[in-house]
This record gives sequence, structure tokens and C-alpha cells, in this order.
Amino acid sequence: MAEARRIQIQEARRKVQAGEALFVCAYDSEEMCGGIRLEKAWTLGEFNARLPEVKKDQEIIFYCN
Repeated sequence: MAEARRIQIQEARRKVQAGEALFVCAYDSEEMCGGIRLEKAWTLGEFNARLPEVKKDQEIIFYCN
């Protein structure tokens, strides 16, 4: 299992734009995600609902504010 690590927002954005990673807002509440939702980010609810679509080797970047 891979260890979680912090990365800079520039690296995260590059990975998502290149299709190398998936952004997930780490809040349960849609209201909390609404103000900080990044481009192409899934909410935690969307992530849970779409989990079967996520490849097992997909890099996932969780973020919160």
C-alpha cells in the first residue's frame, strides 16, 4: 500500500490535467466542497458513488481547506 504524502498544488494540478490523477474534495458536505471545489474535482459523495469506475492503480489526490 502506498503511503499518503503532501504535494504542492502545482504538482497536483499538473497531474490532474495530464490525466495522471483524480482530485477529490475530502468533505462529506456538498456545501463545504462548493466554495473550494477545484476544476475537475469530484466531491466525496461522487467519489463514493463512482468508486467502481476508478482503476485500482489510479492516483487519487484528496484535498480540503
